[in-house]
Amino acid sequence: MTDSKQGGVAAFFDVDGTLLRVHSGSLYVADLRRRGLLSRSDYLWFLWLATTYHLGYLSMARLGRVAGRFLRGRPESEVLEHCRQWYEADVRSQLNDSVVALVGEHLERGHTVALLTAGTKYLSNLLAADLDIDHVIATELEVENGVFTGGAHLPLCYGSGKIARAETFARERGVDLRRSYFYSDSISDLPMLLHVGEPRVVSPDPRLRREAARRGWEVME
Repeated sequence: MTDSKQGGVAAFFDVDGTLLRVHSGSLYVADLRRRGLLSRSDYLWFLWLATTYHLGYLSMARLGRVAGRFLRGRPESEVLEHCRQWYEADVRSQLNDSVVALVGEHLERGHTVALLTAGTKYLSNLLAADLDIDHVIATELEVENGVFTGGAHLPLCYGSGKIARAETFARERGVDLRRSYFYSDSISDLPMLLHVGEPRVVSPDPRLRREAARRGWEVME
């Protein structure tokens, strides 16, 4: 039974640690290292940043500097192909079946389903295509003449930036965020969880678990 006629309901899904059982950044830097595309120092930096992300203490400015240094001057087509190969080899098998089932339930109910992630479209578009999701809201990297500049378009899709991006999306599509859902595992997504009417906490990090208990939110494991 669909409730699409009720109008304006969306279901937003975080990717890392929610739709995926793992954090894709760690998988990606490991793959880059195996391919000889990442120096040892940058590899260690990325692993440290992945750890701080999981704990909810990520410095987006620091991540941006490291990622920008790595991507600057690289052809976008090269990254697209690498992501496709990496997705097939390492990522697809890490989909969280319980959350994938929820995606299907929201689609059946006629809700607007979107990925809402701090990651980029290069992975998220592949996930969305696999799951019949039409919308991806992600961090957008700057590309000029087919080459990465090392910069990103603001606001970054992280923390309060997710709210700004989701509000724009909602205005354009007649979505009522007060009646909409957001699924996430990360304390960094607390602003967005508080901004929707139906927050959903999935296998949360320690800080979000404490916050969920304080607010009486159900935790999906």
